[in-house]
This record gives sequence, C-alpha cells and structure tokens, in this order.
Amino acid sequence: MSRIGKKPIQLPSNVIVDVKDRVVNVKGPLGEDNLEVLEGIIIKQENNVIQIELEKEEKQQVAYQGLYRSLISNMVVGTSQGFEKDLEIVGVGYRATQQGANIQFQLGYSHHIIFEAPDGIKLEVVDPTKIKIKGINKQQVGQVAANIRKLRPPEPYKGKGIRYKNEQIRKKAGKAGK
Repeated sequence: MSRIGKKPIQLPSNVIVDVKDRVVNVKGPLGEDNLEVLEGIIIKQENNVIQIELEKEEKQQVAYQGLYRSLISNMVVGTSQGFEKDLEIVGVGYRATQQGANIQFQLGYSHHIIFEAPDGIKLEVVDPTKIKIKGINKQQVGQVAANIRKLRPPEPYKGKGIRYKNEQIRKKAGKAGK
C-alpha cells in the first residue's frame, strides 16, 4: 500500500467535503474546488476524517491512491488557508506596478508587459520588486508563478531577472580579462 495514501485527511471545522459518485466537492471559507476520481478509488468520510481506499491492490491503483490523497488534501488546505508564492525582481530599472487585477512589468525590454490574472488567482504587488500570488489551487498558483518567472528568467552572469523568493542562482564566471 501507498504510505501517503494510507494517511487519513483531517478536516478543519470550516471545510465541508461532499462525495457523490466519483466527484469530490470541497467548500471552505476561501472558495470551492472539485475533483473527479478514477474508478477503483474509494473515498470514505467519517466525522471529520477522509480515508482513501482501493478496490484492488494493483501497482497502478496504489500509485493513484497516494495521488488522490495528496490532491484532496491540497484542496482542503487551499479552500481553508489558501496557497501563495512570492517572486522577487532583481535588476536596475526592473519593476512591477499593479493595474487593477493585472500587473504591468518593466523588465528591460522596449515595451511594457501586462500580465493578466487568470480566474481564481489574485496577483498583488507588495513593492515594485516583490510580487505575491495567491489562490486556492496549488497547481494553478505554481503555474502562474512559473509563467511570470518565464517573462525574464534570472540570467547566470549577474542574476538579473524574476526569481522565486529565496531561490539561489548559480552564477557563472565572466570572461577572463587580459
């Protein structure tokens, strides 16, 4: 059996989980999320505990047990507390400004870049070189952070660009002089 899949999921008092057929709906104070579960996975809910079980002990089913346990756990955490990622902008003249729900970037290109916030994601400019991404879906928050970082990834010589908070950039030695 999967070590992760065997662990029960404790539900906070402000989260409601509803399992119908193969669809799991999770409602919390920050919003709601749903997930369709594959056949062979059984989701049991007793009191404030959710347990993921299997119909058959096959190798692929055991892997799915751990996967769905993690996905449902992330849904519970996301709807009750939410997820967030922090980005830093490093470079002279590089900055971000808030424009409603969107962010406008000045990243050394000849034009400004406007990044539009997808549904369910809140973008916040803490100061001109710090950005906070918030949402209830862990995968979506990480993907939006990766898309923003892709606008100007950190370069290896001076480290200029957009990076995750506390990300270590391995710098290369420059060209040797005379």
